[in-house]
Amino acid sequence: MDGKVVIITGATSGIGASAAKLFAKEGASVVASGRRMDRGIELEDEVRAAGGEITFVRADMASDDDIKAMVETAVTKYGRLDYAFNNAGMGGDPSPLHEYEDDDWQAVLNVNLTGVYRCMKYEIAAMLETGAKTEFGACIVNNASTLGHRGSELSGMAYTTSKHGVIGLTRQAAIHYVKQNIRINAVSPGATETELLSGVLEQGPEAVAMLAAVNPIGRLGSSAEVAHAALFLCSDGARMITGHSLPVDGGQMAHL
Repeated sequence: MDGKVVIITGATSGIGASAAKLFAKEGASVVASGRRMDRGIELEDEVRAAGGEITFVRADMASDDDIKAMVETAVTKYGRLDYAFNNAGMGGDPSPLHEYEDDDWQAVLNVNLTGVYRCMKYEIAAMLETGAKTEFGACIVNNASTLGHRGSELSGMAYTTSKHGVIGLTRQAAIHYVKQNIRINAVSPGATETELLSGVLEQGPEAVAMLAAVNPIGRLGSSAEVAHAALFLCSDGARMITGHSLPVDGGQMAHL
């Protein structure tokens, strides 16, 4: 990925941080975003110490202005945009639907779905002028979830709905831009060891084992494994793949 430029959102922890390090290791210039400036500076230092190129941009995925500025930073500093991994997301309230607060519903959708839509809007506009004009074209990967394909007694209403929406948005946009040399896919992680699951992880080994059992492989996924899936979908080896949501779930979707 030498000479390529990638935007990675939600990069201050978990899957996003792993992806930022991985894409930089493979030669891409990384524009990483997140809300925590201290974590962003730490990420920059780590990537640069390993010989990678990275710029951290503080951005809230609920802010259209922040998202627009993030994409403008990539183009202004590096002159192009080839890839994007729209990874940022939040879990939300697990309350039953009849007890759900409108503000909680809207907060999750603003980040998990509308935030992805806004990222894609500005990313695609930049790609049409830069990365899409190259031989191999440009690529966007959205972070969905296995809960974008099914329901769950454990998941919150807004979270599951938002992830279904991400997959629908991914498929629709893929059809619209395939002839303009932009591929758009998603990854659908199963239970993965990230900060989003910190509440479960803190409950101890039994709670972790119960969650891991959802994945037939018998363990939680790792952030690095999801990052590698995103890297593959952006690579030239995936040139025939668009409109797809790739499960990274240890067999969970196959088992259902």
